[in-house]
Amino acid sequence: MSKKVLVVDDSALIRKQLGELLDKAGYDVGFAKNGQDALDFVNEVDFDVITMDINMPVMDGLTAVREIMSKKPTPIVMVSSLTQDEADITFEALDAGAVDYVPKPGTITLNIEETKKEILEKVETASNIKKSRLTIRKLATKKKKNIEAKLNKKKIIPKKAEKIVLVGASTGGPGLIEEIVVSLPQDYPYPVCVVQHMPASFTAGFAERLNKNSYLNVVEAKGGDIISPGKVIIAKGGWHLHFSKKASGILSVKLVPNSMGRFFVPSVDEMFFSAAKVCNAKNIMAVELTGIGDDGADGMVELRKKGAYTVAESEETATVYGMPKEAYVRGGAMKKLPFPEIVKEILKFGEVR
Repeated sequence: MSKKVLVVDDSALIRKQLGELLDKAGYDVGFAKNGQDALDFVNEVDFDVITMDINMPVMDGLTAVREIMSKKPTPIVMVSSLTQDEADITFEALDAGAVDYVPKPGTITLNIEETKKEILEKVETASNIKKSRLTIRKLATKKKKNIEAKLNKKKIIPKKAEKIVLVGASTGGPGLIEEIVVSLPQDYPYPVCVVQHMPASFTAGFAERLNKNSYLNVVEAKGGDIISPGKVIIAKGGWHLHFSKKASGILSVKLVPNSMGRFFVPSVDEMFFSAAKVCNAKNIMAVELTGIGDDGADGMVELRKKGAYTVAESEETATVYGMPKEAYVRGGAMKKLPFPEIVKEILKFGEVR
């Protein structure tokens, strides 16, 4: 029996484009012109996944996500144009329970065939997520008040990082990254570098959003940035995050183009392999979180071979048990743990002995 997808968009052209793409892929497709129509439709039909526009009349996409998740939780993929305003709203939608986001057809600058592939993969992934796994992030998890965080942030003079934490994630990851960042204390002694699969226009806003709720300084990666204690670096969308070591031993960021033709840019594998080459792996903690596919699995194998401490999220908490599963199955992850335990391990890794 075909899976049911509801396409929600006020643009007849977008509904037509997405509808044809999904119909050819074998889905049973329904349509709604706005959030209210979507809510009414969802009350009558059990959809496997919903694609949701953001700016619509009558009821906007964010409000619709909140209503659907509170009344009849269903996997929702946001369909967003690559603008900063819509990126901010997309993050709010993820907090409200949406599971992923894709570029809006007709407003993209990427190769159309790659975009079609991304849409189909993300819709398929979302349609397989158990509805019992859908969660609405609680604002209470944002432990650090904005003003308090700003007043208490320490200005740390760049110095050699004794150790480093590397985190990779994809579908379902943004909320987990936020959980990690807000959990790190003001005196966390090591830098943290994060690759979260995101469009190029999203990562700056994501870093800014995290920075407002963290004791640490959270920044989007820039070429030449010093990797120092008290800093969380979010890989820049459209570029791979690599590392360079100065003669003094201080690490810095290199932004590298996608010469290897990887599907995800930034790629977790690219970060892991670079760290294995440049850093002493015995001083690395590498974490693989929820996500579609296997990005990061091979890089984690390499890190483990060289002595890094490697951890993958377990199926128990992963929204999509793809990337962490492959990391563990291929022998890259020393442990697989539910996400709350991973946060504890990161904190423990930062305990100065």
